[in-house]
Amino acid sequence: MSDILQQVAIWSLPVLFAITVHEAAHGWVALQLGDDTARRLGRVTLNPLKHIDLVGTVILPLLTFMLSGLIFGWAKPVPVNWHNLKQPHRDMALVALAGPGANLLMAILWALVAKFGWFLVHEGFAPAIFFFYMGGAGILINVLLMILNLMPILPLDGGRVLYSLLPKHLAALFGRLEPFGLIILLVLLVIGALEIIFIPLIKLAYGQIASLVALSEPLSQLIGNF
Repeated sequence: MSDILQQVAIWSLPVLFAITVHEAAHGWVALQLGDDTARRLGRVTLNPLKHIDLVGTVILPLLTFMLSGLIFGWAKPVPVNWHNLKQPHRDMALVALAGPGANLLMAILWALVAKFGWFLVHEGFAPAIFFFYMGGAGILINVLLMILNLMPILPLDGGRVLYSLLPKHLAALFGRLEPFGLIILLVLLVIGALEIIFIPLIKLAYGQIASLVALSEPLSQLIGNF
């Protein structure tokens, strides 16, 4: 039970911020580009309660983590009226990229938290190891969400970017796959394809961010404990 409580304490803030800032970033960029739908519905906020979906944010991530070791899920999609955007075709991609971009920025910030914790531990303040572990968890969850959302499958952000880049006739054909996107992802998860695709990419991105704060070796060892 103590191990479970420790894991909850380490992961809670990184997961909440990863989801919340990701979704808020979509709404904020959409607002800058002409659509205030998300702001009117209270979704341009860091309040996690506004973004949490019971099934996608709580139940499914727990199930997939227990079954495969990967965290898979979603938050409530931020509503965007593409017709309100200044240049809908281009701005759709910018709004979509805002979420993974926010995750990348947060991964770097959590790396600084890990660096701070590591520094304090070496200065003799042993309890600061908590910040090191939390920082490592923050890097990992944000890298995972960034890579997952960049997959070129609708309704993921990568799918939105691909849709905006395709010629109109191809985009229309691609758009017809959106109702089946989550089913496709679940099938890939069940057959193990997501693990084959994700694990090397996650390790690569995690390692690159760890190297930015000169913690490649300790953080590389830490990832094996998660």
